[in-house]
Amino acid sequence: MITYIKDKRIKLDKTRNDALTTYHDPCNHCRKAERLFGHGYYEEPRWILDQCVQQWVEMYPNRQHQICCGGGGGTLINGYNEERIFYGRTKMEQIKATGASMVVVPCHSCHGQFESIKSACGMQELKVKYLWEVVADALVLPGCDS
Repeated sequence: MITYIKDKRIKLDKTRNDALTTYHDPCNHCRKAERLFGHGYYEEPRWILDQCVQQWVEMYPNRQHQICCGGGGGTLINGYNEERIFYGRTKMEQIKATGASMVVVPCHSCHGQFESIKSACGMQELKVKYLWEVVADALVLPGCDS
């Protein structure tokens, strides 16, 4: 995706994503990848957000210090919903503290976790989007006016 953007093979209009946005660093894409392969994907998604979103704000803490969403490791389907929601509340409070109305994630488990607990955390209006969705929303198609 980065290559397509840098090579201008796709054109993006960041004004199409005007909601204040924050980004969640998933365990597997970041901390686990760094531990196992020597490189966590911290900066790449942030660069993509810079190209696709008018305004985004970092969560605190972030990158290798960000905490798990509570949805990984099979917790979405293991039946321990009370525990999963309890653990996820900390992450939802971090999102709320940013003032963002949208959180972007590249991970399916994180996306499912946020969607499933946002009501329980009083954040029904929070938009949860995959990173690829934000790119798709900003995409300018040739021959299309809007």
